[in-house]
Amino acid sequence: MADETLDAKGLNCPLPILKAKKALTGMENGQILEVLSTDPGSVADFGAFCRTTGNDLIEHDKDGEVYRFLIKRIA
Repeated sequence: MADETLDAKGLNCPLPILKAKKALTGMENGQILEVLSTDPGSVADFGAFCRTTGNDLIEHDKDGEVYRFLIKRIA
């Protein structure tokens, strides 16, 4: 279960990443951010983002045109 949801549908790179970074900054370690995106490039972007920032991409899936990411704040 996510602690916070970020609706980034309709936004293209790099906006979903930038908004996720800002949202994670306001969260505590261990909390989970759910990100919803329609940008197909976000799959690679969020994988790279989590590897670089040290946060944990714990789940990602696709429902129709919407990509869903669960990111656990670690760093």
